[in-house]
Amino acid sequence: MSDPFAGVASGLSGPATRHFAVTPSDTVDLAIRPRALVFQTDGAAVIRDEAGTDLTYARYAGDILPIRAVRVLLTGTTATLVGWI
Repeated sequence: MSDPFAGVASGLSGPATRHFAVTPSDTVDLAIRPRALVFQTDGAAVIRDEAGTDLTYARYAGDILPIRAVRVLLTGTTATLVGWI
């Protein structure tokens, strides 16, 4: 397939180019810091930022949370998430 944008750098304001399943954990940081998290199901996600602050976000399926999360905690997370990079 031809990609007319193959030689163009994608910054944080551009579209994501890859995605990965997020496995919540209370002890392990995400292997890749995403540019955003996508809620695949309704529910809550407990997100840790780079300052170590944990906050719970309750969202609906299809919502995009534009945060570069360090960790998604298992305790308190009920949603299924996908990371975009």
